[in-house]
Amino acid sequence: MPTENTTTATSASTSTSTPTPTPAAAAAVAVSVIGLGAMGRALAGAFLAAGHPTTVWNRTPGKGDDLVARGAVHAATAEEGVRASELTVICVVDHAAVRAVLTPLADALRGRALVNLTSDTPERARETAAWAAERSLTYLDGSVMVPTPLIGTPEALFFHSGSQEGFERYEPTLKALGGRHVFVGTDPGLAAVYDLSVLDFFYGSIAGLVHGYALATAEGVKAADIAPYLRDLVQILPPIADSTAAGIDAGSYPGGEANLAMMAAGVDHVLRAARRRGLDVSQLEAVKAMADRAVAKGHGADAWASTVEAVRGA
Repeated sequence: MPTENTTTATSASTSTSTPTPTPAAAAAVAVSVIGLGAMGRALAGAFLAAGHPTTVWNRTPGKGDDLVARGAVHAATAEEGVRASELTVICVVDHAAVRAVLTPLADALRGRALVNLTSDTPERARETAAWAAERSLTYLDGSVMVPTPLIGTPEALFFHSGSQEGFERYEPTLKALGGRHVFVGTDPGLAAVYDLSVLDFFYGSIAGLVHGYALATAEGVKAADIAPYLRDLVQILPPIADSTAAGIDAGSYPGGEANLAMMAAGVDHVLRAARRRGLDVSQLEAVKAMADRAVAKGHGADAWASTVEAVRGA
């Protein structure tokens, strides 16, 4: 990874402290939104609410009438859409769809700015960035980290990577989408790295949440009766997130009073109980196998963070 992209913490800190201009200054930028799925409509709606002249287009006809009623212009073609604005924001299913829509529009896009809020892999983000560079586009790859109801609120979080100049120029406009825009580096794949890392944790967590409820309800205990104690458990996660990150970055995993061998035994208790109740145990089996591999590597007395060695070596 290039050296310029190893200081993402500094970049993020700098970007979030950029003074926000007056609403009138930000509203001067016209925006086109390509892709009117649930998220695309939410993005376009937020731009409209902030006073931006907004043009919308979608591959499938019949979407966006509600936005037009609120003042958006519905472009007849994708080319008409991108030519209407200085800044184009695209949010579709993946980068293959991005390229399918935008490749025929190279001339229309040339010299303009493109913010791609389509979720995909870091490799595809870099490929799209290279395509954009060949066409003299100012390109930002981005990730939306909140559900649609939070778009346009102070809590909405977005990651961005790629053109730092482009981010600094258009951050005031992007602020219409939410209060937290973090520039994580000039490598255009980094926003996807942050996105996938956070989602990796999220999906594993909600899978565990559902499985925990399934285990309880198999014994006639209501999920709602377990929920308050799961909320209590979630409150201890922030310091665990910090200490685990510190251990992984340092390559040191002091176990203290909660060592891996002990916790692996706890996983085994859950696994045995789930099996007896006929539940799907594939996730638990994977967790137990990962812990066992780390113990076999000599990390039984270390913290759970040491399982990263098994993850990396799997």
